[in-house]
Amino acid sequence: MRLLFLVFAFTSLLAAQGLEYIKANYTKYEHRIPMRDGKRLFTSVYMPKDASKQYPILLNRTPYSVAPYGVDQYKADIGPSPLFGKDGFIVVYQDVRGKVMSEGEFINMTPHKPVKKGTTDVDESSDTYDTIEWLIKNLPNNNGRVATWGISYPGFYTAAGMIDAHPALKLASPQAPITDWFTGDDFHHNGALFLPHAFNFLYSFGQPRPEPSLPNRQAFDHKTPDGYKFFLDLGPLYNANERHMKNNVQFWTDMMKHPNYDEFWQSRNLRPHLKNIQPEILTIGGFFDAENLYGAQQVFKNVEQQGFAKSNRIVMGPWFHGGWARDAGSSLGDISFNSKTSEWYRENVELPYFKFVLKDGPDPNLPKALMFESGSNVWRRYDAWPPKEAKAKTLYFHSNGKLSFSPQSEASQAFDEYPSDPAKPVPYIPQVANRMTREYMVMDQRHASTRPDVLTYVTDELEEDLVLAGPVSPSVFLSTTGTDADVIVKLIDVFPNDFPDPTPNPAGVTMGGYQMLVRGDVFRARFRENYSTPKPFVPGKAEKIEWKLPDVNHSFRKGHRLMIQVQSTWFPLVDRNPQKFVPNINEAREADFQKATHRLWRAKDTPSSIGVIVLPGLTN
Repeated sequence: MRLLFLVFAFTSLLAAQGLEYIKANYTKYEHRIPMRDGKRLFTSVYMPKDASKQYPILLNRTPYSVAPYGVDQYKADIGPSPLFGKDGFIVVYQDVRGKVMSEGEFINMTPHKPVKKGTTDVDESSDTYDTIEWLIKNLPNNNGRVATWGISYPGFYTAAGMIDAHPALKLASPQAPITDWFTGDDFHHNGALFLPHAFNFLYSFGQPRPEPSLPNRQAFDHKTPDGYKFFLDLGPLYNANERHMKNNVQFWTDMMKHPNYDEFWQSRNLRPHLKNIQPEILTIGGFFDAENLYGAQQVFKNVEQQGFAKSNRIVMGPWFHGGWARDAGSSLGDISFNSKTSEWYRENVELPYFKFVLKDGPDPNLPKALMFESGSNVWRRYDAWPPKEAKAKTLYFHSNGKLSFSPQSEASQAFDEYPSDPAKPVPYIPQVANRMTREYMVMDQRHASTRPDVLTYVTDELEEDLVLAGPVSPSVFLSTTGTDADVIVKLIDVFPNDFPDPTPNPAGVTMGGYQMLVRGDVFRARFRENYSTPKPFVPGKAEKIEWKLPDVNHSFRKGHRLMIQVQSTWFPLVDRNPQKFVPNINEAREADFQKATHRLWRAKDTPSSIGVIVLPGLTN
């Protein structure tokens, strides 16, 4: 009965939101707020009409537009979720410097300036500070408390704004924030370009805007739904500019000139600056976020390591990019989570915590880390992440595709080899798409298991649940007949053959034997020593390649099996490595792309393995 009441109450609350409610209960104002260097940033303010009380300020800074524009044009919902509009906040949206209707020059991932000299040294930290200073002094009926929030790129502005924060900033909630575009967020993973995501986004977002003007973003027309064919026909990366960008997208041009982790990228790395943070921090992310999973985890970890004044909390659900804010959160692709996880989060975590910090509401008693455990589909509360009770263990590759926690005993010449042909790369999904699909993060990998250019290793059937909670750390000994290579490692949950199909099942999905991707990522092996100095392979020489995949929190249930796949192409998600070393891989020519044979070594002296963090058995 209590559950029915909560469902009814939540449904009624949502029904009360919408354009008519916002217009009836809020007055919209527009301001051009001056920054310390004189540039003015366009800002929309939604003020509660009830002036009998004071309200905290919610600030969202965005490069994507605060539309609609005009004091008589209203957003249908305001705040991090529709629940906030009903509860009563002053809600503020701002076009960041150089975007849409704000003055100044837009700089992607604005480099942070730890030391500011005078009024001309500005960055996103100073712009946030100046904005809050103006809001506190000029908006009536504010209670002197401010919170910032934002998803994705706005999450970057949230994280940047909590550095050297204004004293009135009491809470910052970076949600799927960008932190580093070379090592793990959006456009590059460990130096490898995420091609359709970077191409499609930057073609639209990166068009010049010399003067303040209303948004006019246009998506790229591929003229085919088949992204595999489109990007294969594109050929080497340099063709993207010559055929499509036409030198109009400055960041794409700059990106192509900086294939290594040089000052261009290092200056855009926000992580070293996340120290001595004063506001309370609530970082939100999705374990199946195809875009900024890395950023959410990195913000939490770096704040934790580098110091904070009050609290540093993280919530990770089974969500796609931003799914916690606009979806029920009950499933992704073919995978069900057995509850409306996003609705539960919005009602029981986000709004209560904002009210606790900003309005002296009841303490929702959030743990350090509130993590959804996929597989078992339960929320877990931890006082540290990874959990203190978790233990590091190692999975080893064996002959005949076996995978186990037992070390190898094979002789020094033990290896498995596979061909890699850039002209026939392994597709990252089994269907047609010309974009990076969000569902790929949990997608069935049976299409890849049958490929000769994919190595597959699998455990015996599990006799009890195996919970992995933390990073997945490949340590691979690889040799190649070429002089360059990519390494893709995928962690997969293999369902039992009698696993039931969903009911109803309009897509006709067969779940028996399903190979669910739990985590996968690429490493551009030229960066095996460091990201700044690429190094070619010596053909035939085994080299050790180590890195960390983003954290997981997944239960491989009793009767399931754990699988690891290793491959060197994942197309078009990841751009093709020519497999011939060239100084600037972004400028590789057609003749540089060549077939190669790669060997994964799995002997006592070359023990290729996967490090995991194993949680002791849990009962619900």
